[in-house]
Amino acid sequence: MQTPVVIPQNFPKWRELRRIGACIGALTVASVLLTSYSAPRTSAEPVLLFAGTGTSPGSVSALRSLLEADHLAYAMLTSAELNTMTEAELRRHLLLIVPGGNFVEIGDGISKATALRIQDAVHQGLNYLGVCAGAFLAGDSPYNGINLTSGVRFHFYSIEERGTRKAAVSITSGDGTTLQQYWEDGPQLAGWGEVVARYPDGTPAVVQGAFGTGWVVLTGIHAEAPDEWRHGMNFVTPASLDNQYATELIRAALERRPLRHF
Repeated sequence: MQTPVVIPQNFPKWRELRRIGACIGALTVASVLLTSYSAPRTSAEPVLLFAGTGTSPGSVSALRSLLEADHLAYAMLTSAELNTMTEAELRRHLLLIVPGGNFVEIGDGISKATALRIQDAVHQGLNYLGVCAGAFLAGDSPYNGINLTSGVRFHFYSIEERGTRKAAVSITSGDGTTLQQYWEDGPQLAGWGEVVARYPDGTPAVVQGAFGTGWVVLTGIHAEAPDEWRHGMNFVTPASLDNQYATELIRAALERRPLRHF
């Protein structure tokens, strides 16, 4: 079951929603800290993968698989661990990935001070990849948003307003490539950064940009989604090709490498 969440009346375009399970990646949202999965943090691990309160275990697992397949060392951390990390500790790593999940619960699970430390760390050179809920969190969310977007607040992709909660959605990249990707309660990312890929309605599905000396990549779709998420849905693009795109996004964020954009 998805967690009922009441959206404040002053939150534009979201007031009609009565429940949010944003970007949960077809699996239930984690409501407990995943301490058993945490790994020691050392400077040898370039990637921090957040797996705290509100994250989707399915999204975390899919991202882990992609990192391991690409031979990228990573450490997982919980909300409690993230809340105790200093800016200097964050900057010992190259990339922070915040996966899909419930962005309200993710934000409520970290402190405002933590959000500000992440913001400062990114400004000083930590890179950031936000997947769906992680993209919402990167904006000016009222739920302890990190605000890497200079005050821009993201809203749901338009099909949410028509009652669609998950779908196979085509995105078109700046190089003209079209991939059909798994989407679930994800944002459109208008108003910030360079547009790397667009939804069919023309709104941004993937964006990139600098925040200080850090590089930020945000995506409203779940390119990491494995085949099993697609049950009962029709896709033209195989999951393997979409997963390659997810790896490209990870690498682009990690290496501060701009992707071709519109």
